Amino acid sequence: MKNILLATTGASPQVLTETLFAIHQSGKPFPDEVFVITTQSAKTSLMNGLFRDGHLQALFKEYDLPPVVLDESHIWLIEDNDGNPIDDAKSIEDQTYMADFITRKVFSLTQDENCAIHASLAGGRKTMAFYFGYAMSLFGREQDTLSHVFVDDEYEFVRDFWFPTKEPKWVTGKNGQGEVDVSKATVTLAEIPFVRMRNSIDKSLLNSMMNYSFSQSVGLLNASHSDNLSVTINRAAKILEIVGVEITLTQKELAFYLWLLDKGEQGVVVDRYFDNDPEHSIRFLAIYSEMASDPRVFESFGSTPEDFSEGNHHSIKGMQKEFLQPLKSYINKKIKSALPEQTASTIEIMSQKDGAQTRYWVNACANKLTLTVI
Repeated sequence: MKNILLATTGASPQVLTETLFAIHQSGKPFPDEVFVITTQSAKTSLMNGLFRDGHLQALFKEYDLPPVVLDESHIWLIEDNDGNPIDDAKSIEDQTYMADFITRKVFSLTQDENCAIHASLAGGRKTMAFYFGYAMSLFGREQDTLSHVFVDDEYEFVRDFWFPTKEPKWVTGKNGQGEVDVSKATVTLAEIPFVRMRNSIDKSLLNSMMNYSFSQSVGLLNASHSDNLSVTINRAAKILEIVGVEITLTQKELAFYLWLLDKGEQGVVVDRYFDNDPEHSIRFLAIYSEMASDPRVFESFGSTPEDFSEGNHHSIKGMQKEFLQPLKSYINKKIKSALPEQTASTIEIMSQKDGAQTRYWVNACANKLTLTVI
C-alpha cells in the first residue's frame, strides 16, 4: 500500500520538514509521496526553502531517509472557480475557494483504496486546518491518519530551523533575538483521533460529492438527515439560511426575495399591464427601505429615499418587467452555488411563461417550507 503525506502550508514552510522528521522519529510508515496544499504567496518561500536552499535534501541526507516523490508538480495551489491560483486566503471569497479545493483534493485521494493518507494539519491558516480536518472526517478511511507537529517554543518561528540536526548548529533565534542550537530542538508528532463518517454516508450520496462545493456537501449531508426543511431569513445580516448553509444576498436582492415571498404560492403575474401598477414598486421599496437607502434604487422607481420615507408616492413608477428577470437570475445563481441541486430547488425563484405573460414565485411557498424572517 502506498503511503501519502498530504500537508497544508502557509507562511512557515518549515512545518513540512518538521513533519517528515517527526514521522521518521515516530516509527510510523514513511511516505512514498508528498502533496502540499498552499497559496500562490506561500509557494515561493516553500520552493526556496525546500529546493533552492536545500533543506529537504539536507534532512534526507542527514537521517538517511528513504526517497519520496516530491517536486513542484506535487505542490497544489488553491484555485478559484476559474482555475486561477489565489494569492492568499484572507477574503471570505478566498476562504470559500480554499474549502472547496481542500475538500475535492481529499475526496480524490481517498478514492484509491491502495493508498493510506497521513494528513498533517500543522501548516496554514486556522481555517485551512479546520476544512482539512472536516474533509478527512468526511472521507477518511481506517488506514488514514491525522496529525499535528509541535516544536519547543524557543524554536517556533525561527526562520532557519527546518529540523533538529545531529550535530550542534547555531542559528538566529526567534524574532531575531540571540541564537539557538537547532540540534537541541524537540519535534513532537501528535496524532489526532477523528470521527470517520464515510461508512455512515450513503454510497451514492458520497460519490455525488465529487462535484459539490464545501457548502453544498454540508447542505447535502444536513438535508439527508432532515425530513422537514426550514428557511431562516435574516434581514440585518442579509442572509438566507437552510440546512446549516448561509447564503448572503445584497439588500436589493433580499428585498426582492421578500417582496416575491410575500406574494405567496401564486406569486406575481407579469403581463402587459404589470408596469402600470405602482403598488408593486411601493411594496418593494417599503421592504428595501427597511434595510438600505441607496438613492439609485429609489431613482429607478422615480422616487428618492426622502420622498418615500415621507409617504410622497405620487411620482413612483410601476415596476418594469426587465427588473424581475435579472434579479431572479442573480439570486438563483447564489442559491445554486451554495446548495446541492435538490435543496436549492426548494427555495429558488421560479418563473413560468404562458403566452404574453410570465408568472414568478418563490418555490419555498409552493413547497410549504417553514419560513422564519428575523
